[in-house]
Amino acid sequence: MDRTADMQQESHPDGPAESREQTTGETGKPAAERASQSEVLLAAFERPPDAHGETINSTVIIAAESQADNPKIKTAADYFWSIADLAEQHGLKAAAEPYEFTVDGKRLVRGDFQGEVGKLTMWQSSLVMMEKGHFVWFTFIGGSEDEVEELIGNLSFASGVRPSK
Repeated sequence: MDRTADMQQESHPDGPAESREQTTGETGKPAAERASQSEVLLAAFERPPDAHGETINSTVIIAAESQADNPKIKTAADYFWSIADLAEQHGLKAAAEPYEFTVDGKRLVRGDFQGEVGKLTMWQSSLVMMEKGHFVWFTFIGGSEDEVEELIGNLSFASGVRPSK
C-alpha cells in the first residue's frame, strides 16, 4: 500500500521509527524540527498501518533531508546516529555497530535493529547515504531478518530494469 502522499503531509515524515521528542546528538535540534525539514520520497506498506494483522507490517520508507539543514553533520555515518537514536527510542535494539554497505557501487552506512512488538519480533535495517547535498535514508521493516534482506535485495541504483530473480 503506497502511503507516500499521506506521510508527506504528516508532521512526522520519518516513518515508524521516529520520535518527536528525541534530540539528535549532532545538531541539538528536536526531531520534530528536523522532521519538518525532511521529505518522504516513498512510503510503502504491506497493508494499511492501522489494519491489524498476525504479522509485522512489512514497510519500505525512503526519505531525504538537505545537508544544508544540518551543517554540523558532514557524513552519512554521522547522520546515521540520529536514525539509530530514533529506532532505539521505539524499543529497537541495535544488532551490531553500523557498518559500510554497498549497493550497485554506492557506499551507504547500514544499521540493523530488532525489538519485540507484542509477541512478534520486528526487524529493521536502515541505510543512509549522502547524495547531491542530501542525506538519503532507506528503512526496511519486516517480521524476520530474511524478510528484511529480501526487501533490501530489491534496492537498486542502476538505471534500467533489473532482471527478475
